[in-house]
Amino acid sequence: MANRTNYSSGSEFEKKAAYSRAVRFGSTIYVSGTTGYDYSTMNISTDVVEQCRQCFLNIEEALRSVGASLEDVVKVTYILPNKNDFEPCWPVLREFLGDVSPAATMLQAGLLKEEMKIEIEVTAQMS
Repeated sequence: MANRTNYSSGSEFEKKAAYSRAVRFGSTIYVSGTTGYDYSTMNISTDVVEQCRQCFLNIEEALRSVGASLEDVVKVTYILPNKNDFEPCWPVLREFLGDVSPAATMLQAGLLKEEMKIEIEVTAQMS
């Protein structure tokens, strides 16, 4: 597996559920669904917009750890239990991905814990 690099954020969820926050395989990076926890404290805001911002900070760190950045994102998936929470997040999406404009999908689905209001997954491609 010389072409593969795994990254862990240290989140308790990764260890318990046997997954990596990000996997770089060649020039493609897959970032697992990432919620709004601050992984250094395992705290999460009650506000969906703040959770969205923290998701992107977590994703940025994961991408950076494998030599990529948000500029390399080609696909993003947003998962929210309440579809009405998505539009308030749009300014944060523009802040982090506005110049990139990746392909995107928004899904409404339940998340692992009630306090989770948004989960974001990205795929990045390095040139």
